[in-house]
Amino acid sequence: MIIDGRKRQNIKIGLFVEIIQKPHQRSGELTEGVVAKILTKSIQHPYGIKVQLESGLVGRVQNVIE
Repeated sequence: MIIDGRKRQNIKIGLFVEIIQKPHQRSGELTEGVVAKILTKSIQHPYGIKVQLESGLVGRVQNVIE
């Protein structure tokens, strides 16, 4: 089952996700981690909901890992 990372309702604190950081948008390099904060206020975003991971890294959710 694929969960859409572009909709805020699908992203919860504590979920294990893959994000893309701003400097890696061209290369597409993904970073894994656990969501600590949801930074996007709108209900959806075309490039993914922006989150901060427990590690402190910030990026947009590409995949939710179950």
